[in-house]
Amino acid sequence: MMNTPRPTVRVVVSGLGVISPHGDDAQAMFSALLRGESAVRQIFPELAKPAAAATVDFDESRWFTKLQLAGVDRVSQMAVAASTLALQDAGLDSGEKLGADPERVGIYCGCSIGGANALDTAYHTSMRGGRMPPLSIPAYMPNAPAAHVAMRHGVKGNVITYSVACASAAVAITEALKAIRNGEVDMAIAGGTEAQLVQRGVEAWQAMQTLSTFAPGEAARSCKPFAADRTGFALGEGAAFLILESAQHAQARRARVYAELAGASLSCDATNLTKPDTPGQSRALRSALAQAGLNPADVGYCNAHGTATKIGDAVEAETLRAVWGSSVDQLRVSSTKALHGHLLGATGGLEAVITVLALHQRRLPPNAHAEQLDPACALNLVLNKSAAGDLADEAGEPMPSLQAAASNSFAFGGTNSVLLFTRT
Repeated sequence: MMNTPRPTVRVVVSGLGVISPHGDDAQAMFSALLRGESAVRQIFPELAKPAAAATVDFDESRWFTKLQLAGVDRVSQMAVAASTLALQDAGLDSGEKLGADPERVGIYCGCSIGGANALDTAYHTSMRGGRMPPLSIPAYMPNAPAAHVAMRHGVKGNVITYSVACASAAVAITEALKAIRNGEVDMAIAGGTEAQLVQRGVEAWQAMQTLSTFAPGEAARSCKPFAADRTGFALGEGAAFLILESAQHAQARRARVYAELAGASLSCDATNLTKPDTPGQSRALRSALAQAGLNPADVGYCNAHGTATKIGDAVEAETLRAVWGSSVDQLRVSSTKALHGHLLGATGGLEAVITVLALHQRRLPPNAHAEQLDPACALNLVLNKSAAGDLADEAGEPMPSLQAAASNSFAFGGTNSVLLFTRT
């Protein structure tokens, strides 16, 4: 261990909630990932160039009345649902049953794009000469999800939105950690949401040449992080939130605890808007380790950012080798984006949930579809495969010695975020 003193206020994870391409049960979602089940499918068959994404089967009527749905975009609907599930998982409810003074509870929400569906509808309505929906602006503003979560649960403390591209949710979780440590709030609902799957948006990503390409019938296996034949990522949608609270607060209410959020750090490359940078990523990792009082060798698993782009994966692999040094062979690595897609602003939240469950269960989800490994991405990848239909406790790679795990989120704009969890 390093000699860096750990913060006096310990922050723990007491609840997990997801609306994901693998469903709305966090434990069942994790089991599906352990089995290597891909939720990626071909979307918008009318596109000139095929596109793959992981969509969510979401029934808004479970969470909203028809009257409540007016002016509430899909991105906000999923945020409300995921936050509610997280609170329920933590043994909490809304309003006066939040488990804390509502003025001492905060919402820290990552959202990169906002209400893409509302914006798309407004655009097409305008082009057809129709009447603009009067609630278009409150539906697509990026802070709408956090506001709806606050209204649903009666949260009256900090309600803040972070729009930092692919690192949005991870940045939100980092800021929630700081707020609890600084005594601003006792508890936080922290994570992210994204509902980006509109046709023009997908075409814009295709124009950047960042999305995976695939042969007919191969959409489910199109995203191949760290593989020699990787061609890019598959988009995804969904929402994921963690309930964070001080260890003292959790103990006082006898909460079940999944893990401790021992370190969280941010850095900026300040070099290029879209090209990642090893020194910038390394600074974030080293800072998170120092904050948690850990050496690299103490961390056994990393849920990598791993978008399956040519340059992104190679740079991240170089970063992990640089930081871990001679211990890199003991670090198990996987990118679960191959199975649930890239949720942009929500990715850091979903992958934080996955990392917490990997640590809690001491089972590692695989780095799927990487049959041909890229020598430039030489890492100790989790490549185990279990047959679909295996029981949850028979899937995934067991790691009985796992004590700490990291989740990386590296964004366009050069922002790097690292979340470091430890067992309690």
